[in-house]
Amino acid sequence: MSLFYQHARAFGVTLTPLQQELFEKYYRLLVEWNEKINLTTITEYTSVQLKHFLDSLAAAPLLLQSSIVDRKLIDVGAGAGFPGMPLAIAFPDLRVTLLEATGKKVRFLDHVTRELALENVTSVHARAEEFARMAQQREHFDFAVARALAPMPTLVEYTLPFVRVGGVLIAYKAVDAQEETAQAKRGIEILGGRLREIVSVKLGDLDDVRRLVVIDKIAPTPERYPRAGGAPKSKPL
Repeated sequence: MSLFYQHARAFGVTLTPLQQELFEKYYRLLVEWNEKINLTTITEYTSVQLKHFLDSLAAAPLLLQSSIVDRKLIDVGAGAGFPGMPLAIAFPDLRVTLLEATGKKVRFLDHVTRELALENVTSVHARAEEFARMAQQREHFDFAVARALAPMPTLVEYTLPFVRVGGVLIAYKAVDAQEETAQAKRGIEILGGRLREIVSVKLGDLDDVRRLVVIDKIAPTPERYPRAGGAPKSKPL
């Protein structure tokens, strides 16, 4: 058994043989497609398993704490599928939407979804600020996750509009999470969020420590957000 599967247990996730095989297939597809399009600089087997797969599952304890039935999660800026795809494999009852603005990456996500026969995954080719303005998507999700998307002041405007009141935003951040989150304090409040906690998560034997910024959605996001035209990035709240 690989280190990844052992360490996943520390997050409360015991992967079945079928789920383990899905992760193996995911790895093979990632390496294969990475030769054609730029998905990741990390391709060595153990590094992918720990720095991508295990890291993605860092939010698993937060999902396990939830008693919501028929849970819906959106991964904003999904890229090569992290963290949304590993969470979908680990939690078959979780309905996952992978939102990605780059068409080549969406084609990869669609291919992985078909090859792994993941019925709980949908990939969407769209920009976050446009997709969040669609009535059927706005404040529709129980969870939003984002990893390597943007600094926190920008990230919260791209993500919180998707989260229903009572739902949770989980932002995957690094050592500067505290400072970034402090800079986003005003934006979090404007968008209807409230900081719950910043959780430090050790990733197996790696020296890396993942910080998860956990934000509760306590009020509806005002209709004017997210702003269009790149404003969340150029003029963060």
